[in-house]
Amino acid sequence: MAVVVLISGRGSNLQALLDAGLPVSAVISNVPGAAGLAIAAQRGVPTSVVPHKDFASRESFDDALAKEIDKHSPRLVALAGFMRVLTPGFVDSYRNRMLNVHPSLLPAFPGLNTHERALAEGVKLHGCSVHFVTADLDHGPIVAQAAIPVRREDTAVSLAQRVLKQEHVIYPRAVRWFLDGRLVIRKGAVSVKGNDAQLVFDDSP
Repeated sequence: MAVVVLISGRGSNLQALLDAGLPVSAVISNVPGAAGLAIAAQRGVPTSVVPHKDFASRESFDDALAKEIDKHSPRLVALAGFMRVLTPGFVDSYRNRMLNVHPSLLPAFPGLNTHERALAEGVKLHGCSVHFVTADLDHGPIVAQAAIPVRREDTAVSLAQRVLKQEHVIYPRAVRWFLDGRLVIRKGAVSVKGNDAQLVFDDSP
């Protein structure tokens, strides 16, 4: 049932996974001193660091990262604010057992600066997505999404705060579905065995 979580920063989604009681067996960061490492250590979860700056190429970094992950023989690798583009070979080695949470309603706004871009495009709904990781950046099969209305007074900061709250709702849910063997991928689309909603809509203040 082990889950290895990869982080680069504050670890808020890691904390959401831990708060949900999910079996996180290790946390690995590519950034020494990432705040999420302290969160894991406080919960008694083993941590390690594979600094990407120590490697001359993406491939050599990914090889070292995979070796560190595989020490724990995880069922699932969960990216939680892991700010690295992974090579196709690495992604293929964890095919259909690596999830990511992204701060937009994919396929809209892959990549960075999603909240600024959403405001610039004038969208009326924004949100977040949990998806399986593929070699195409932020384009893997979508497991779950949460949507919020964009308000007239919203800024990139206020949108980010509201979206992050929904990330903390849907990411633990999606990880639990995976561990319970309830996710089914057919022709690039994900369904959940049973009757659980894969879309959350939140319009609370």
